[in-house]
Amino acid sequence: MESRFSSPRNLTSALPTQSEVLGLSWHLILLPLLLYPTLCLLLRHHRLRQTLEEFPYTTPKSFSSMTNEHALYIQQTLSELEFPTIFEKSVQFALFRTYGIPSISKLLVQTGELSEAANAAKRYTDTSVLIAEIMSYDPSSERSVEAIGRMNYIHSQYQKAGKISNDDMLYTLSLFALEPVRWINKYEWRQLEEFEKCAMGTFWKGLGDAMGIDYGKLRSTEWTDGWHWLEEAREWAEGYEKEKMVPDLNNNKTADQTVAILLWSIPNMLKPFGSKVVSVLMDDRLRTAMMYEKPPQFYFSLISLIFTIRKYILRYLCLPRPYIFRYRFLTDQPSKENTYFTKRFEAIPWYVKPTLRNRFGPSAWIFCMSGLPLRGDEGEKYWPRGYKIEQIGPDIMSGKGGEYWRESKERLTRERGRGCPFGRAKVE
Repeated sequence: MESRFSSPRNLTSALPTQSEVLGLSWHLILLPLLLYPTLCLLLRHHRLRQTLEEFPYTTPKSFSSMTNEHALYIQQTLSELEFPTIFEKSVQFALFRTYGIPSISKLLVQTGELSEAANAAKRYTDTSVLIAEIMSYDPSSERSVEAIGRMNYIHSQYQKAGKISNDDMLYTLSLFALEPVRWINKYEWRQLEEFEKCAMGTFWKGLGDAMGIDYGKLRSTEWTDGWHWLEEAREWAEGYEKEKMVPDLNNNKTADQTVAILLWSIPNMLKPFGSKVVSVLMDDRLRTAMMYEKPPQFYFSLISLIFTIRKYILRYLCLPRPYIFRYRFLTDQPSKENTYFTKRFEAIPWYVKPTLRNRFGPSAWIFCMSGLPLRGDEGEKYWPRGYKIEQIGPDIMSGKGGEYWRESKERLTRERGRGCPFGRAKVE
């Protein structure tokens, strides 16, 4: 008669062998390793699908009805969530690229705004603040129209003196629309979709309208949508560079000061390497105009490898950035003094609030070890109380232009945000 209980020998034979246990362990390890990249890739594209569901610009015909508001939202998704680092660097480099045009760099040298170290960091920050104010808030919002009005006032003073041409304004505007597209397509984990390019063209064309820029040099006089305008702006800017982007000592002087700002927090021993990296990121035409030497091929190969590795890490190993951690440059809420602050800075902490975290956090230690000023150092020198829009710009213009600013604000409040800037699908 058989026992109801297994013998020790039978019980032992029923247990998994060592090789079976190892095989199961490897499966438990490999399965997550295979599933995680797939999960990352799916979630990485979720925001794109979500944007298209909310704003179904899926055909060229639908592009013609894209509004300023929708274009801003799509662009903010790119700049704050999808590609924040590369987007920010591309906008910085767009500004840097304009210094390769002698008529632009000459003005900066004459005014000392970017040719002298004392003024360079503030001028750089002021430009970043105005651009961020316009890119971060609704086209018809008070902050956006005030920033455009302030920018128009500053430009008007130089336009009256014949120091800024419409072509230089159009070229600068086109770069702010074109450089993010070029950088993202070259360095990021995915290419931009056509509707995203359309959003870039729609937003910046609308801003150009608010700035009173004349588009007469473009091939057409009317455009079907933002993508159409963007392509013609690219075509014109390419021709403008071929003619105007030439070597000049003023280019070199402004480039040196800008590179110094970009490399400000890097230890001195690494700055020669950093300069080579900046030079690699230039194309041959810009590098020649800036009078910079072309780095050895090793640097090009190294930077290409780094960006390629980064691209695959982001695509397969990094979950998308949560909305709560979106990349913002400015504070949304005003202080008790009705001022605003910057959250990041490249060199000097202009308009940065000297909180405990800002003064004693990890980044503060890095700046301290580098011998750089901390947030709140040197009293009121770097405006730790924050800024008001009417104070942004050269010191000689601070607080000036009130009447011009008010008139501009009233006009822009009426005109901005009224739907598509191409005359279709107006939204009341």
